[in-house]
Amino acid sequence: MRRSSPSMMRRLAGFVFTALVTLGLLAGLSACARKDVATLADRQPPLDLADFFAGDSVAYGIFEDRFGNLRRQFRVNMTGTVEGDTLTLVEDFLYDDGERADRTWVIRRTGVEADGSVRYEGSAADVSGKASGRIAGNALNWEYDVVLEMSGRSVEVHFDDWIYRQDEDVAINRAFISKFGLEIGSVTIVFLRGRAAAAVGPLDLETWPQ
Repeated sequence: MRRSSPSMMRRLAGFVFTALVTLGLLAGLSACARKDVATLADRQPPLDLADFFAGDSVAYGIFEDRFGNLRRQFRVNMTGTVEGDTLTLVEDFLYDDGERADRTWVIRRTGVEADGSVRYEGSAADVSGKASGRIAGNALNWEYDVVLEMSGRSVEVHFDDWIYRQDEDVAINRAFISKFGLEIGSVTIVFLRGRAAAAVGPLDLETWPQ
């Protein structure tokens, strides 16, 4: 019997190792799949985007990479106006490195599913196509693609975005960012509206707090 050469054995071991790692990644992705928002139908207090974001609100947020390392912090002043089934939400950002940015969301309620969840779609200048998703109970889940400018080139990433209303004036946002199906980071935001927003806002967006 012909004995396999050391180089062939190394290649075979490398192939097996790569296959195991790939299977592990796929299993991990499968295990981490998030549930349908309809499973949260009984959660309280109920979330209605037009009701929650109408008027002035503020937010504090962070971006973490896939390893949980803090990469950026930001704060936001927001103003929402409602006409019929459409919410227009103007956001003004300040990042901890001094960068300023803005975004205007146009969000429309489009109907109700058979399970009672409410459908929404949204658009913004840096969103490719439409954001689409549903609200059930105290939660919104919608997904969309955002075009980011990185090192002088445009990179499109996917957002799996969840907002959970906590009480009358507070909601928490968790958005999971991925590229080619692999998670590359996450955003966490605390939204304050009503009396909570009035107690701290509008936020100073001229300089980052020292």
